[in-house]
Amino acid sequence: MAQKPSIPKGTRDFNPEQVAKRNYIFQTIQKQFETFGFQPIETPSFENSDTLMGKYGEEGDRLIFKILNSGDYLNKVDDGLYSEKDSNKITASISEKALRYDLTVPFARYVVQHQNEIEFPFKRYQMQPVWRADRPQKGRFREFFQCDADVVGSTSLWQEVEFVQLYDSVFSALKLEGVTIKINNRKILSGIAEVIDASDKLIDFTVALDKLDKIGEEKVKAEMLEKGISQDGINTLQPLFTLSGDFNSQIEQLKTILNSSEDGRKGIEELAFIDKAISELGLQSAKLQLDVTLARGLNYYTGAIYEVSAPDGVKMGSIGGGGRYDDLTGIFGMPDMSGVGISFGLDRIYLVLEELNLFPETVTKNIDVLFINFGEAEALFSLKAIKHLRRQGVNAELYPDDAKMKKQMNHANKRHIPFVVLVGDNEMEQDTYTLKNMISGEQFELSLDALTQKLT
Repeated sequence: MAQKPSIPKGTRDFNPEQVAKRNYIFQTIQKQFETFGFQPIETPSFENSDTLMGKYGEEGDRLIFKILNSGDYLNKVDDGLYSEKDSNKITASISEKALRYDLTVPFARYVVQHQNEIEFPFKRYQMQPVWRADRPQKGRFREFFQCDADVVGSTSLWQEVEFVQLYDSVFSALKLEGVTIKINNRKILSGIAEVIDASDKLIDFTVALDKLDKIGEEKVKAEMLEKGISQDGINTLQPLFTLSGDFNSQIEQLKTILNSSEDGRKGIEELAFIDKAISELGLQSAKLQLDVTLARGLNYYTGAIYEVSAPDGVKMGSIGGGGRYDDLTGIFGMPDMSGVGISFGLDRIYLVLEELNLFPETVTKNIDVLFINFGEAEALFSLKAIKHLRRQGVNAELYPDDAKMKKQMNHANKRHIPFVVLVGDNEMEQDTYTLKNMISGEQFELSLDALTQKLT
């Protein structure tokens, strides 16, 4: 019995309609990337393991797909190591490469490797698939595309301002109005940890604080106590739990909380600069919101942190995110190269556009006209017209088989092709074409020029 075909969990096949919709998102994002001056690059689907491992924290390392060495990979494993049956120890001996986990670390590797060819500041965009051994669920896949834009070689906060505008431009172009661009600053989080004398517990503190919306104030406080943060420190944090108001008023409240932290004050200054600039420039459809609980990417973000959420009423995780990293290339031997970047979550954006019915009807348009095949002579006559129409930008094709007319017409209906052309002896004698509107049923006998004009 033949094996039933299947695909790995967390991966998907895409039909023609889905590919067309995904391409619409790709093209919209790409157009905005290039409008803002970003240049395209591509990196390999897999990297050397030591390029990726240790760059995403312990949790990230567990989610990296390793690639087995080719050939008899077990033959090179030490017998003593093999007998221990410890997969973590043996992995380095049997796997030297891994599928990329994101586009940021490979980009850092690219910058270091090609530094003598790059003009800095370097603005790059990259749209390629990444892989994570995550638990699949709605909006979370093991294979998915990332669409990244980064600037390296500049510490200017104008870059952060531009990224807010870029997010706004992309989502406005997609007609996805009402997204929230959440922003925080790593220095704010470091300052808060410093103020409560918990700098050594920064990660524990921020992980707990990040759950405020999900589990509530009391459970967050309880988790902080469990992680060793003092009651006095938690009491000092009390204003954070009730932080409210617009961007500016939250900044003023933070000034009071972080008055004694130089790092915290610096983070406040940076956020205030971005807010002031955006207030002056304005946004088309997105809104900028300060969120002090935002703590993504603490292993490498050093300044601004972004996360974009879908419009109210749409249950979906973040559809974009990013931040400032001061020394990401330092891990590859090129210190003091500051950068900032953002990413668009293509797959989640797709699901949101689908849920809100925001894909234009023209996105899935494929063929404008199908020529019915009545035989060899008629097919050749039709193909001459098809060649002409294609040169005029009309998507046209000939049904390949000399099948019954009903079957060919059904094919046109199933593919939602709006027009068919019928060519028989009469049409060939008079050098004309019978055009049928598949929606209204109307028919017209036209010259090639008139047919072209009708279809363009």
